[in-house]
Amino acid sequence: MDRAEVPEKRADALAPGWLSRALGVEIVRVETVEVIRTVATKVRFLALPADGAPALALCLKGLLDGDEATRMGGPTMVKEADFYGLVAPHVAVQVPHHVTSVIDREARQAVVIMRDLIAQGAQFCSALDPFTADDTAASLEQLARLHAGAGLLANRPWITRRIDDFARRPHLSAGQLQDLLDDPRGNGLGARTSNASRLLSALVPLAERDGTRAQFLVHGDAHAGNIFRTASGPGLIDWQLLQAGGWALDVAYHVAATLPVEIAAREERRLLDHYLAVMRAKGCTMPDSDTAWREYREAMVYGFYLWAITRRVDPPIIHAFTARLGAGVERLGSFELLGV
Repeated sequence: MDRAEVPEKRADALAPGWLSRALGVEIVRVETVEVIRTVATKVRFLALPADGAPALALCLKGLLDGDEATRMGGPTMVKEADFYGLVAPHVAVQVPHHVTSVIDREARQAVVIMRDLIAQGAQFCSALDPFTADDTAASLEQLARLHAGAGLLANRPWITRRIDDFARRPHLSAGQLQDLLDDPRGNGLGARTSNASRLLSALVPLAERDGTRAQFLVHGDAHAGNIFRTASGPGLIDWQLLQAGGWALDVAYHVAATLPVEIAAREERRLLDHYLAVMRAKGCTMPDSDTAWREYREAMVYGFYLWAITRRVDPPIIHAFTARLGAGVERLGSFELLGV
């Protein structure tokens, strides 16, 4: 539901009056359970209704208490809110139960309110939680469920191709990016891999080639920190980078980001074949194994770029993901395949 009143402060978002209007239920008291700050703020809380009904265990997500640079990311929160309202009901992906979203389209800001999965027994993975190859296979099946909803793109033009944006307008100049790659995140990578100009140049042919292929609903940020586990299997959260694109953007990123380098190197071809088999079983037309392997190898550049530019995350996570994805680019010859 669209409303103009999107709070900027956590205190305002947790005020009983605002929550009463957002939820359509009179709330008399709010008890904060946990606050998680990354780029967005996530708050687990209990909302106590005025009629004496049991407390509602909820989780609210928004760009709260942030600076102006953080607030500029508002369109990504609008996209996440629209995912829950306009896409999630039509795909078989396991996601948090969406209660409501409050959206100000003119200001391009939104807040999403969901059921608290932890209160329901779910466990959230941390970004560096150990994954086995079987764990990654299970979460690839969730990505396949999303990708199989590609038909939804036809009437949802707001789901755009982000890889084109990255290629045309990179977040950072080559000099700024090189400064980041020269910090500890680039340790252990070869000089040709940690070359910022080469990485930015590779985005252009990647975007061009990706745009000629079948387009899918792509999560866009499928690392372990965006996975939760339940008794019925894994699910996906954080839909701010939802986009249209080739399936390999998600698959290459996910395999390399969830697995230690040596396990990814040993298991990635098998995992790719598993994903392709799941997609074909869903009636999707997919490339043959060798073509898919090439697309996978090229797409590793996407995740490497995302973590090379990342600044507002704990350094150990940045360093680990940049190392894993950069090692994938080296191992798979991604730059060479893209002609840079």
